[in-house]
Amino acid sequence: MTYESPEAADDRLAARLAPALALLAAVGETGHVTRAAEQLGIPQPTASRRLAALSDLVGAPLVLPSGRGIRLTRTGRTLAAASGRALGALATAAREVREEIDPASGRVVLGFLHLLGRTLVPSLIRRFRERNPGVRFSLAQGSRQDMLRALREGDIDLVFVAPMPLGDPDLAGRPLADQELVLAVPPGHRLAGRARVRAAELEGEELVTLEHGYGLRQITDDLCAAAGFEPRIAFEGQESETVRGLVAAGLGVAVLPSTDPGLGAPARTDSTPAVAGVVEVPMSPPLFRTIGVCWVAGERLTPAARAFRDHACAAPLDLGPGFRPPTVPGTPD
Repeated sequence: MTYESPEAADDRLAARLAPALALLAAVGETGHVTRAAEQLGIPQPTASRRLAALSDLVGAPLVLPSGRGIRLTRTGRTLAAASGRALGALATAAREVREEIDPASGRVVLGFLHLLGRTLVPSLIRRFRERNPGVRFSLAQGSRQDMLRALREGDIDLVFVAPMPLGDPDLAGRPLADQELVLAVPPGHRLAGRARVRAAELEGEELVTLEHGYGLRQITDDLCAAAGFEPRIAFEGQESETVRGLVAAGLGVAVLPSTDPGLGAPARTDSTPAVAGVVEVPMSPPLFRTIGVCWVAGERLTPAARAFRDHACAAPLDLGPGFRPPTVPGTPD
């Protein structure tokens, strides 16, 4: 005789009880087989036979006669209460599924890098909701590495990242814009008055960067490697504004996205800080990162997520100075 653990027996019994959840819940609610049958749209004899079969399956009676109706036994009350909770959870899930597949009232789980929450994400969502006011968004922020991992695992529908994960066969994407990166230095730094600075001139400088896993850290490391030197990392952070604050405190220099409205105009000839305590110096040659939207290749998006993706890819982006149209190609769906 094959041994079956109590847990396995419980799972098997639950699987056989599952089709009768609605009947058990209706009997518990009405206290009457006929009313329960009417509520479910089945004949009363059918409901009675199913209850008798369930009693045989459980090994104990679920209902007992009580006047003109019935009353649940302790076993019946336990199963009826559990059935009601289970049906409630299923109804909630059914509503979520309906909202997911309805582009007019669905939900989009959107991941993005912290810095993209300034202009890109709010701008795209605002314009999308002007035409789709019923769509809800769940927003997740984190490092590039964490966002792409959540995308692959199905926790996120779409992510906005930079740089894009080119060459990854599991992901598809579309570039949205190129954003200029500059060298952020404190006022009075030897490079603060320069019109442009080459990457090789950063050798020996103490750098403030984001931690490994962030796109800016990858770009900074690659930039130094291409210039032929190992970067001297003074501080590592998890958010670009923290890095900018460390630069303002004179604790190092950093490669960061431009916030200077003068960039893109003729090169400055003074050292006026772009933001308090920070001077932004363009790189030579100009340095850009590509911001794009990514999704899992070959996976069918919900209508709401697909509609927002198409909106993001088609919408004209007016993100201000420091941006230009993307120069890298997209990847196939």
